[in-house]
Amino acid sequence: MRINICGVRIDRYSFDEVVKRIIEYAIDNKEPEYVVTPNAQHILTLQKDTRFQEIYRQAFLVVPDGVSLLWAAKFLQTPLKGRVNGTDLFEQLCAIAAEKDLKIFLLGGRPGAAQKAKEILQLRHPNLKVVGTHCPPYGFESKPKELALINSKIQSAKPHILFVGLGAPKQEYWIYSNYQELKVPISIGIGVSFELVANMVKRAPTLMQKSGLEWFFRLLVEPQRLWKRYIVGNPLFIWLVLRQKIGLSKYE
Repeated sequence: MRINICGVRIDRYSFDEVVKRIIEYAIDNKEPEYVVTPNAQHILTLQKDTRFQEIYRQAFLVVPDGVSLLWAAKFLQTPLKGRVNGTDLFEQLCAIAAEKDLKIFLLGGRPGAAQKAKEILQLRHPNLKVVGTHCPPYGFESKPKELALINSKIQSAKPHILFVGLGAPKQEYWIYSNYQELKVPISIGIGVSFELVANMVKRAPTLMQKSGLEWFFRLLVEPQRLWKRYIVGNPLFIWLVLRQKIGLSKYE
């Protein structure tokens, strides 16, 4: 069952249920699918971006990455089962992939982030099979040779799970354009998770994560990059939720 937050349908699964569904699907090796991890910024982008809307409509899973979505769901009296944080999901899927002999591929991130994340994860899980990493250059999406190289690397590696850290909505655009050709069972966009695991970007203390203040910590760490997302975006998101609550906006 999916709930509706500002016109975006979000799965009502717990973190453990999401992990279980992804791992089971990856093992079964069915037709390729992908997972999206919405936060408040995604919700705002989805109000006007029709391509992004179509990507969301066809996703295998739509799981709530942002705490703001949990608050909104509760306020709308359609509570979710909990947050499915992208970085936590990445780390947990890698841990289970090591146990289940599943292969993973890391695409994106800042230069060196995916490789460093691979090294850290393999120290934690010696059996983890990271069959490739690739950091595409800036503007790669308009360079046919680079796009062909990426696809060739992934197809040759034949991972069960592809993690893509290109930022939203670029990572979702790329996944949607390529997932059927790549034939990877599960592709997931995970934003800055490579950098967080690699300790290139500091993650909020656990208490701030649990209290819903991770966004504030990230704003303090990277103000120039994130100020618009949080200072402008958060009030706009709250306004959209209020409009839905009082019936000014009708979402199907």
